[in-house]
Amino acid sequence: MRLLRLVVLLALGLATASPGVAAPVYYVMRHLQKGEGQDPPLSPQGQADAVLLSRWFKSDPPKAIYVSTTRRAHETAAPLAARLRLSVKDYDPLDTPALIARVRQEKCTVLIVGHSNTVPDIVEALGGVGPKALLDSDYGGIWRVGPGGKTKMETLVP
Repeated sequence: MRLLRLVVLLALGLATASPGVAAPVYYVMRHLQKGEGQDPPLSPQGQADAVLLSRWFKSDPPKAIYVSTTRRAHETAAPLAARLRLSVKDYDPLDTPALIARVRQEKCTVLIVGHSNTVPDIVEALGGVGPKALLDSDYGGIWRVGPGGKTKMETLVP
């Protein structure tokens, strides 16, 4: 009887799985170093690091890029989006649930560029283990949230 139950459960699991379709991977990062002002652009260091970011993704580059509506988030993703010939998708940094709903519709690798106060919540909402609060000086961390919420923090510059 136990064996029959196990066989039925396995069959149900295989019937509902999507063969050949890998679960999406999400990358979440804070925008890069910013300059001064109300809606500041990237600093010269941030601009240089944005070029590094455009080369950072090797085996699984994003097929979708979401950026907050700020100038610094757009400038962070611009070189990568240009290299991959993607248009970035804006999101409201004050509405994480709407962002997560949109991102979950993607069936591909996604990069999300956020802010020090939104990255932890975004990572956790995607099922990962979010970082502690980010400091204003924290730049270059990239959180990879894989299948099952497996989370790995990587850095743009080793």
